Amino acid sequence: MDLFEDDSADAGATTGSNAPEFSVSEISGAIKKTLEGSFGRVRVRGEVGRVITARSGHMYFDVKDDRSVLSCTSWKGQVAKLSVVPEEGLEVIVTGRLTAYGAQSRYNLNVDEVEVAGEGALMAMLEKRKKALAAEGLFAQERKQKLPYLPEIIGVVTSPTGAVIRDILHRLRDRFPRKVLIWPVAVQGANCAPEVTRAIQGFNALTPGGALPRPDVIIVARGGGSIEDLWGFNEESVARAAAASEIPLISAVGHETDTTLIDFVSDQRAPTPTAAAEMAVPVRLDLLGWVETMGGRLASGAGRTIEIRGQRLRDLARALPRPNTLLETPRQRLDFLEGQLPAALLRFTQTKRLRLSEASAALRPRVLRTALSDANRRLEDRSVQLGPALRRGTERGRDALATRSARLAGLSPAMRLAQNRKDLDALGTRAHVAMDRQLTGSTERLQALARLRETLGYQATLARGYAVVREGESLVTSAKIAQKAGALEIEFADGRVHVPRQTGKTPSKPKKDVPPKPQSGSDQGSLF
Repeated sequence: MDLFEDDSADAGATTGSNAPEFSVSEISGAIKKTLEGSFGRVRVRGEVGRVITARSGHMYFDVKDDRSVLSCTSWKGQVAKLSVVPEEGLEVIVTGRLTAYGAQSRYNLNVDEVEVAGEGALMAMLEKRKKALAAEGLFAQERKQKLPYLPEIIGVVTSPTGAVIRDILHRLRDRFPRKVLIWPVAVQGANCAPEVTRAIQGFNALTPGGALPRPDVIIVARGGGSIEDLWGFNEESVARAAAASEIPLISAVGHETDTTLIDFVSDQRAPTPTAAAEMAVPVRLDLLGWVETMGGRLASGAGRTIEIRGQRLRDLARALPRPNTLLETPRQRLDFLEGQLPAALLRFTQTKRLRLSEASAALRPRVLRTALSDANRRLEDRSVQLGPALRRGTERGRDALATRSARLAGLSPAMRLAQNRKDLDALGTRAHVAMDRQLTGSTERLQALARLRETLGYQATLARGYAVVREGESLVTSAKIAQKAGALEIEFADGRVHVPRQTGKTPSKPKKDVPPKPQSGSDQGSLF
């Protein structure tokens, strides 16, 4: 008899003593076995109600429709594997095993897989997340960073086995080869969002210039697909990691028509992964052409500047007087003063002598003697006092005179002529040395050419037993020419031999033997 068999036949009878008795635990266990055995693994569609995440990591939520509510439970290990995290108001399809919780006489669904029920529900959830992040200012244009013009290292977050990474590397190699760090991640499924989040955070955690250098720009790339395939890039954790990245980030998820949440928070959105590579680096050939153009303009500008400055210097130089013109007037003045100096000294001496004679005639002899004695004594005293000063003054005057004489001598034509002769002798010596050096080099090259000529000439061939046949100045190169030629000249290694032309007749060909004809009148007749 089944445990839950309806005993309607005995309904009117008095409660019999034959009815089995169960404990509370037994009846709860029996109900649990019946539920799990009858339903097993089921799929239920409904709207997510309240969602509670315990400290232990377990998740409790409700799935409801317009008439009933189904309690659902996902353990900590199951929550980490869910492709879609339940959110209140989201229409989902949950899959799991139906079981009972006897402690509270409740049954629930142990959920290990959650799917969004239709694209409309996904878009509604996406719009909800987009509004929440936009309200926080994560989409603001002023917080977006500028991409580096020429990054040294590029970090790529994508699948290492897809065609995306090959397209990116190929495009970088064509435009401007750079170092690339690849962080392999899953680009769809339950592991996509956490792995992409860790990759972005990991690149930002690297130390600039370390053993594993920090990239200058990050590219998050994936090929096209459905909204479910791209849903990992719509998760809030990925969007927040991209917004918090200190490294400029380029999102290249899907094709141009695909839009994910990471596109709004990234610093630059690329329609395709190949376009992301083009945004990351410039074209190397264009840069080289630009550098060459700028170099040409710089050289041309520098040349024009030097030419203008040189012309200005030449114009200013033409306005300056020549050195000889500046020295002509001082030289004439010096010559004039030098000519007047002897006559002036003579007149000065005569004037002093005349004044001395007039003064001495007015004095009496005794007074004159006394005055002369006093004068001589004062003169001697003054000479003793002024002797060292006069000697020093005389020495300074002599030095100054010697210096000026040397300067005058340097300005004289004789000194210039001597200097020019000295320069001419030095130039002659240098010319002789250069001519000797050039003559020596020419002689050595001539000797080398002569040795090469002897090596390549035909005389070396004659020494091996060959000969050269000539007719006059022309070479005889065949027997037919030799037969027609006149006198021949044969050159050997040790000399030449003249062969005169043969004057005799050329020997004729030998005639065939012909039997003699019989004489007429012979007695013997012909055999023929």
